[in-house]
Amino acid sequence: MNANFLRRPVLAGLAAVALALTAGCGAKTDDTRVAAGSGPDVSGDTVKVGLLNSLSGTMAISEVTVRDALQLAVDQINADGGVLGKKVRAVSEDGASDWPTFAEKAQKLISVDRVAAVFGGWTSASRKAMLPVFERNKALLFYPVQYEGLESSPYIFYTGATTNQQIVPALDYLKSTGAKNLFLVGSDYVFPRTANKIIKAYAAANGMTIAGEEYTPLGATDFSTIANKVKASGADAVFNTLNGDSNVAFFKQYRSVGLTATKMPVISVSVAEEEVKGIGPDNIAGQLVSWNYYQTTPGARNKEFVQAFKAKYGADRPTSDPMEAAYTSVFLWKAMVEKAGSFAPDKVKAAAGGTTFDAPEGTVAVDGENQHITKTARIGKIMPNGLIEEIWNSGKPIDPDPYLKGYDWASGLS
Repeated sequence: MNANFLRRPVLAGLAAVALALTAGCGAKTDDTRVAAGSGPDVSGDTVKVGLLNSLSGTMAISEVTVRDALQLAVDQINADGGVLGKKVRAVSEDGASDWPTFAEKAQKLISVDRVAAVFGGWTSASRKAMLPVFERNKALLFYPVQYEGLESSPYIFYTGATTNQQIVPALDYLKSTGAKNLFLVGSDYVFPRTANKIIKAYAAANGMTIAGEEYTPLGATDFSTIANKVKASGADAVFNTLNGDSNVAFFKQYRSVGLTATKMPVISVSVAEEEVKGIGPDNIAGQLVSWNYYQTTPGARNKEFVQAFKAKYGADRPTSDPMEAAYTSVFLWKAMVEKAGSFAPDKVKAAAGGTTFDAPEGTVAVDGENQHITKTARIGKIMPNGLIEEIWNSGKPIDPDPYLKGYDWASGLS
């Protein structure tokens, strides 16, 4: 697959999003005086950041908790004195599960609100819609969700897993269990289709076969035909790249045709604790997931994080990988800004390489070349209580390899 194609927006016309510039006067003379619309507004005693997540639509099941984790990080940073002597003010926008809306809201946050950075996006479609906006404006986006790789933008920091930190370890784990025949089920957009190209390349190089490959639109709720196809395939396992509330319908209908984790396990890369709650533990207990963090991940830092999140949002609210990666991204931004001594995006970017943070998932470090972070791979099993129990991990953080340069079988992908 051509990497340049992957960098283009998914939907036509996004490049034409109009610039909404604020009126004002004065020239930029230093980091505390900027012309209107020309960069972050740091002229007062606060600095703004943008939180851009789907608070409505099919992706709200996943993204509301990400927004909440971002706000928790902002609150904790402010309680500790802020960043470079300024309190952080979060400006929240709703991407509404609509990719053009993500692009429009990103432009608004950059040029009207003049935020120092934007945190958000979930689907790769939303990220690819926003990518040209951030590159055109030379503004910073911190993207918190695992994705299909094959991308590295100079104005995006990727704090979720790239392919070699989630999908490849999941395949290695399935191979170790003896699985040789996989059925692929995904939502019909960039991430699942690209992920499945990678999965098929891996399978071909590792003596595995693909029993079937099915896609449905985001938000789809009828999986009866697909569930029966999966059942008839005789596959050893299902690799699931469905996103959003489609997972609720899929797992209920998967179970209704008599398929279980024992008969034909499903490994998912977009189902975390928040989605398990929506699906219902009874419908998904025993199934597998591949992430870099779980609420049950051991360590004092995670215990503090879980307690703080539940204290703010309720004891029944679980923590999960994407929201932990989002939480981590705000602290990484803070550390980069303090290292740079500036909120200016180019100075922050220049200082980013090697920045570390003691995150709930473990210590992570920013790769200054590709702007991804190191992450430990973890395979988990969903328990009847809705939590996820880790059953395997990579033993140490994995360096990000978004273009899979370290894998011979991936040579034809980019």
